[in-house]
Amino acid sequence: MATTQEIKVYGTKWCGDCRRALRVLDAQKALYTFIDIDQDPEGRQFVIETNNGNRSVPTIIFPDGSILVEPSSRELEEQIKAQ
Repeated sequence: MATTQEIKVYGTKWCGDCRRALRVLDAQKALYTFIDIDQDPEGRQFVIETNNGNRSVPTIIFPDGSILVEPSSRELEEQIKAQ
Protein backbone atom coordinates (compact mmCIF):
# COMPACT_ATOMS: atom_id res chain seq x y z
CA MET A 1 0.00 0.00 0.00
CA ALA A 2 1.53 3.28 -1.10
CA THR A 3 1.57 6.37 1.02
CA THR A 4 -0.20 9.40 -0.45
CA GLN A 5 2.20 11.88 1.14
CA GLU A 6 5.71 12.35 -0.08
CA ILE A 7 8.78 10.85 1.56
CA LYS A 8 12.09 12.74 1.45
CA VAL A 9 15.20 10.70 0.71
CA TYR A 10 18.54 12.38 1.37
CA GLY A 11 21.38 10.56 -0.32
CA THR A 12 24.01 10.54 -3.03
CA LYS A 13 23.96 9.11 -6.54
CA TRP A 14 27.07 6.99 -5.91
CA CYS A 15 25.74 5.34 -2.70
CA GLY A 16 24.72 1.71 -3.15
CA ASP A 17 22.46 1.77 -0.08
CA CYS A 18 20.72 4.86 -1.48
CA ARG A 19 20.06 3.14 -4.81
CA ARG A 20 18.71 0.07 -2.98
CA ALA A 21 16.40 2.25 -0.86
CA LEU A 22 15.07 3.95 -4.01
CA ARG A 23 14.39 0.53 -5.57
CA VAL A 24 12.39 -0.45 -2.46
CA LEU A 25 10.42 2.81 -2.60
CA ASP A 26 9.72 2.29 -6.31
CA ALA A 27 8.62 -1.32 -5.72
CA GLN A 28 6.24 -0.12 -2.99
CA LYS A 29 4.94 2.65 -5.31
CA ALA A 30 5.77 5.25 -2.67
CA LEU A 31 5.86 8.93 -3.56
CA TYR A 32 9.23 10.43 -2.74
CA THR A 33 11.64 13.23 -3.49
CA PHE A 34 15.36 12.43 -3.75
CA ILE A 35 17.71 15.11 -2.46
CA ASP A 36 21.32 14.63 -3.59
CA ILE A 37 23.40 15.98 -0.71
CA ASP A 38 26.43 16.29 -3.01
CA GLN A 39 24.44 18.91 -4.96
CA ASP A 40 22.20 20.41 -2.26
CA PRO A 41 24.02 22.27 0.57
CA GLU A 42 20.84 22.61 2.67
CA GLY A 43 20.16 18.89 2.32
CA ARG A 44 23.76 18.07 3.26
CA GLN A 45 23.50 20.29 6.36
CA PHE A 46 20.22 18.64 7.36
CA VAL A 47 21.80 15.17 7.13
CA ILE A 48 24.85 16.26 9.13
CA GLU A 49 22.69 17.84 11.86
CA THR A 50 20.32 14.85 11.98
CA ASN A 51 23.16 12.33 12.22
CA ASN A 52 25.39 13.93 14.86
CA GLY A 53 27.90 15.34 12.38
CA ASN A 54 27.92 12.37 10.00
CA ARG A 55 26.89 12.27 6.34
CA SER A 56 24.92 9.06 6.89
CA VAL A 57 22.85 8.20 3.83
CA PRO A 58 20.24 7.35 3.02
CA THR A 59 18.49 9.48 5.61
CA ILE A 60 14.77 9.08 4.95
CA ILE A 61 12.06 11.36 6.38
CA PHE A 62 8.46 10.10 6.40
CA PRO A 63 5.25 12.15 6.36
CA ASP A 64 4.63 11.35 10.04
CA GLY A 65 8.01 12.90 10.94
CA SER A 66 9.79 9.61 11.59
CA ILE A 67 13.33 9.17 10.28
CA LEU A 68 15.22 6.08 9.16
CA VAL A 69 18.97 6.21 8.60
CA GLU A 70 20.63 3.52 6.50
CA PRO A 71 17.65 1.16 6.91
CA SER A 72 17.58 -2.41 5.70
CA SER A 73 15.13 -3.15 2.89
CA ARG A 74 12.82 -4.86 5.37
CA GLU A 75 12.87 -1.90 7.82
CA LEU A 76 12.10 0.47 4.95
CA GLU A 77 9.23 -1.68 3.63
CA GLU A 78 7.69 -1.91 7.11
CA GLN A 79 7.91 1.86 7.62
CA ILE A 80 6.34 2.56 4.21
CA LYS A 81 3.43 0.25 5.06
CA ALA A 82 2.97 1.95 8.44
CA GLN A 83 2.42 5.35 6.85
